Amino acid sequence: MNLFDSGWLWWAIGIAVAVPVLLVVLTELLGFLSRRGNPAAGPVRLLRNWVLPVGALFALLAFAFQTDIENPWPRVVATVLGFLVILLILSAFNVALFANARDGSWRERIPSIFVEIVRLLLVVIGLAFLFQWVWGADIGGLIATLGVTSIVIGLALQNAVGGVISGLLLLFEQPFKIGDYLEVGGVSGRVVEVNWRACHIDTGSGIQIVPNSTLSGASFTNRSQPLGPFHVTTTVKFTTDDPPHEVVQLLVEVADSLPMRFEGERASAEYSGAGAYSVSLPIAGPAMGQRALSLYLAWLWYAARRRGLALDGDATDPIAEPGRLEKALEVVGPTLHLGDEERELVLATGKLERYGLGEIVQAQGILPHEVRFIVDGHVRLAVEAAGGRVEFATAEPGDYVGQTALTREKTLTEAIAADVLTVLVLPLETVDALVKARPLLAAEIGQSIELKRKLAAEALAGAGVVRGTLRG
Repeated sequence: MNLFDSGWLWWAIGIAVAVPVLLVVLTELLGFLSRRGNPAAGPVRLLRNWVLPVGALFALLAFAFQTDIENPWPRVVATVLGFLVILLILSAFNVALFANARDGSWRERIPSIFVEIVRLLLVVIGLAFLFQWVWGADIGGLIATLGVTSIVIGLALQNAVGGVISGLLLLFEQPFKIGDYLEVGGVSGRVVEVNWRACHIDTGSGIQIVPNSTLSGASFTNRSQPLGPFHVTTTVKFTTDDPPHEVVQLLVEVADSLPMRFEGERASAEYSGAGAYSVSLPIAGPAMGQRALSLYLAWLWYAARRRGLALDGDATDPIAEPGRLEKALEVVGPTLHLGDEERELVLATGKLERYGLGEIVQAQGILPHEVRFIVDGHVRLAVEAAGGRVEFATAEPGDYVGQTALTREKTLTEAIAADVLTVLVLPLETVDALVKARPLLAAEIGQSIELKRKLAAEALAGAGVVRGTLRG
């Protein structure tokens, strides 16, 4: 009984039982939080792996073994335990205040660097009081020494410190974020990094380092704000013989077909006189600006020649050269089952057109009045659905699109040029005459419509979309 009356055995038994139980409980809790990606898993891991074992060791030394107070080992363990407890408390507060902050709240807008600075200051203050409590250190003298040292260092490094302070204030205000496009001092590009001293801007030809003191003391333009369409403007010229309204219609149609166009926004074009036109392209962001402008000008070259308009004063079209139409019939002739009489009809009424890579050859939901036969290149066939464009087939030379012109139905599929494309365009009247003369052609067109309808329905079903009857 004297063994238990001494008290140290009860401490030893309590620690031997409680520590394993707590470790099991914390391990299960940590697994539960980790599987759900909960940020509270960090503090729990610190508690299980470090605070609990060191706390158990301190309890053994101080209470179970009743180590002499003059022995340094309990103080060393107490210091380590106090430091770990400080880290645990700060980690828990960080999770509670900032880990689950709502978008747009003041907690979410505070830069992480400010949180780290405050955490460092709290750790230093906590360690100072810990050393005073455990070791009896004079923290008053230490604080006075640090104050004088800070003043001396601040005066010696005032220029460098000024840049750091400017960086901190800039981070706190957050006038831009990583990924935004800035224009400052003749520099234009995307922000790729912001630190205490400088902002790193990717200009496309290298990384421009702009000091934060320069940004905080000068004006700059954030081209990514406000949220919405980013407008790219350009000027194009036609001849004064081209009707302005036809040119404006062409400019807007080509711009609205760009894949980078901001959803819900339409392009605009204005006539400036003397054959000059200004065009504004609404795109999804400045990152796409140069690519959208390049693609627009390329598509405009093809579209202007299909309309017979003189872009940059030049209306010549290489595919209109003599003999090109006869050569095209060598490709599509077997498809049309042409005889001598039908061949003359096609040569008299048909024409060649070219499309650039990615251009829409046939839009969805229109009533076509022409059928296009592929001479050179390929066409991707797709259906617009709720989840976006679903491609289901590829048309090759000799194939055709727009065959629903014969059935007088609107198209429910879309045809996109897969590369530089040349097609033979035949008006509906010509195709009707060919079908009457060659009943086999009518049967083949009907089979083509049914096959494409089936392929489109299968593609939509595979994408989880259900649509009504489709026509090619």
